[in-house]
Amino acid sequence: MRAGGFGPVATVTTFSTIEEAIELASDTGYGLSLGILTRDVYKGLEIAEQIPAGLVHINDQTINDEALIPFGGVRDSGTGARLGGSRANLEAFTDGQWVTLRGELPIYPF
Repeated sequence: MRAGGFGPVATVTTFSTIEEAIELASDTGYGLSLGILTRDVYKGLEIAEQIPAGLVHINDQTINDEALIPFGGVRDSGTGARLGGSRANLEAFTDGQWVTLRGELPIYPF
């Protein structure tokens, strides 16, 4: 019998470019939580889109959670081990919502 556990891990790695940081963060079998600290939140969103992670926190702590939001990651941190897999979790705990966004108000001819 093998005992398993889970504990906090903090890895500090240096990088020279954003591309290198994305490569380092993506080069793992895990993808539970991603934290990005940046002065440019839109650049943070661009970076987050390129790194597989179930939870993304931009300029916030990675232990933040919301009771109404399903918790889970991707890859070996994914929800496949839960009963019914990730699709069942999405259907059980979420409602879909379509959101559109424009940076400026549209100009209509009327």
